[in-house]
Amino acid sequence: MKSYAALLALALGLSCQAMANPPVEARTIYHTLTPALVGNYGSGERLKYYKADVALRVANTDAENRVKHHEPLIRNQLVMLFSEQTDESLGSLDAKETLRQEALKQVQDVLSQETGQPLVDDLLFNNLIIQ
Repeated sequence: MKSYAALLALALGLSCQAMANPPVEARTIYHTLTPALVGNYGSGERLKYYKADVALRVANTDAENRVKHHEPLIRNQLVMLFSEQTDESLGSLDAKETLRQEALKQVQDVLSQETGQPLVDDLLFNNLIIQ
């Protein structure tokens, strides 16, 4: 009887320990650049404006913290990219997807230069308005 009680106590102790220290799971984090990117693009007589709500997908909180640290540089890179656009490069779904891929590449390039790792797995436009 004592062995059963000891076994039960051991099992309960291990169970409580497992509950206190759950395994750390890698989880995807979406870091939204706030405030939204707003500026003008194109050339010509009439000014054209864009507003982009951008989210960056990262693998863990360490990557998110490093992205937050370099956010001013990331924002600058994206503002420069958006300001180079034309009506043609923002006018269709295919063009917007090409812009999204280029924005991701530029963010990853900047982070690779600064940290040695791209850190960002994907870039998403939560909202992209052109006027």
